Parts: sequence; structure tokens; C-alpha cells
Amino acid sequence: MADLTAVQRPISDLPVATKISIPGSPDWVGVGPDAVWISNARTDSVARIDPVTNRVTTTVPVGRRPCSGLAVGLDAVWVPSCQDNRVDRLNPRSNQVEAHIPTPIGDSEGGIASGEGAIWLVTDRRGTLTRIDGALNRINGHAQLASGSFVPVVGAGAVWVSSTEHNLVSRVHPMALNVIAEIPVGPAPHFMACTDTDIWVLNQGNGTVSRINMATNQVAATVDAGIPGQGGDIAVGEGFVWVTMIDIPLTQIDPATNQVVAQYVGQGGDALRIGHGAIWMCSFFLQEVWRVPLPLLL
Repeated sequence: MADLTAVQRPISDLPVATKISIPGSPDWVGVGPDAVWISNARTDSVARIDPVTNRVTTTVPVGRRPCSGLAVGLDAVWVPSCQDNRVDRLNPRSNQVEAHIPTPIGDSEGGIASGEGAIWLVTDRRGTLTRIDGALNRINGHAQLASGSFVPVVGAGAVWVSSTEHNLVSRVHPMALNVIAEIPVGPAPHFMACTDTDIWVLNQGNGTVSRINMATNQVAATVDAGIPGQGGDIAVGEGFVWVTMIDIPLTQIDPATNQVVAQYVGQGGDALRIGHGAIWMCSFFLQEVWRVPLPLLL
């Protein structure tokens, strides 16, 4: 494991603009054009934060034990429910759930993605990728992937899904629903993020981050981020890759060098997204959402 001492800083050095209290279990983050959404499994709800005022403006009841991510797209917020076995479609204009799509949820620590005209999630541990028609609010296709696949992202005209069990990422054609490529990555890959050219994969087994070149379907670099363990999250934005893990709340990777340039250590961290000129980071155990303005001054 790389020695990151030179770039590590105490969490007190992180320039948090505001800390927003969300009692319960604030977890998954979704960023829309005029709101930041936070799921809360303990209260069976999704909180809406106004990024202008940094305040929770409403709390929307959803299915019991919301889990497995949030997706913002197709003019809606999509919320999986592990206890009710469904995905809720939340209307961001009315702040109301307007449809329920019955479906199993493959794993509470999985993910859900919007793109290519559909909503994507894995619905069992065998690796069944399910496509939801966002216009009709119903399932309209499946693809069979490697077992232990849980987290999809969409980019470069494809759906990419990590298999924690087989240490690979599958590239799936969104219309034909066939596997185009299987790309070996680090141990126990889980959460992912994408740019126009690359997929970034958090490998929970050894705390590395794999960079997949979408043009070649090959790993172009492996970054030793020093953050092994369960949970965590990864996002891209404002020219950097951002990773969070409980007790190592923020790791900043420069894609120009494939190196960690800053790492903040201390209490906090668990999930994050980038938007509205900031990092929005849930601190699960602190029951807070932190807004960190970007860019960070190194």
C-alpha cells in the first residue's frame, strides 16, 4: 500500500461551507438541476436540499428502507426500496412519488443509474441487469451478467456494471442487452463513476481505484488510494476524482497524473456526489450532509 502521509490532512482542514443536519440515516446522494436529494432508510424518506440556501426544503415519504443508490434523470428521481421491493419515481416538481415499479433489489449496497433512455439496476445476486422504461414506468428488458454484479453507471453509449464477486466490470449494449466486454480490475470492485472517456472503479478489497479507458475497454491506470473496506463512494467533477470512505471522508485524485493529491482523515464520510459548484457528502454516523465548495485549494 502506498504511503500517503505526505498528502494526508486532518478532516478539520477540509473547508466545509455548511453542515446540514438530517436525523436518521442519511446515505445516498443524488444531484439534480435545482436540488440535492438524500435518501434516509431510518425515516423511509428522501430529503430535498436547496443548493442556494443549503436548507432542507421538504422531506418526501418513499418506500420502506430506501437503499441501493439514487438516480436523477428522465425528469425524475428514482429511489429503490429494499423492504417493499420496488423503485419509486419521484416527481421533482411536485415533490411526490408518482409511480411504483415492482422489482427485487439485488443488494442494499448496489446502485441505480439513469441513461440511454432508461433506468438501470441489478435485481438479484445472479447478476441480472434490469432495464426500466422511463416513459412507461415498467421493466422492458434484462441482461445476464457475472454473479455478484451490483452497481451500474452509464457512459459512452453503454452500461457498465461492476462484479464484486468476479473482480471485473462488464460493458453492456443498452439496446441489445448483450455483454460487449468483461474487464478485469482490482479486488472487490464496487462503486463507479464515469467521465466522457473513462470509468473510475473503487476496489473495496485493497482500496485502489481502477481507471478504465472506454475506447479500449482496458485498465489504463491503477491508483493506490489507501481506502480498503466496505461502503464508500466515488464521483467525478471539477477536474478531479473524489472518493469517500468512513473515517477517510475525502480522497482527491488528479486524473492528469493518476495520483492522490489530497486525503482528509477523521470522522465522517460515506457517500458523495458533485454538483452546484460543490461536493455534497453524507456523513452517515454524524447524521449530516456536508457541502464543500470547489475548487479545493491544495
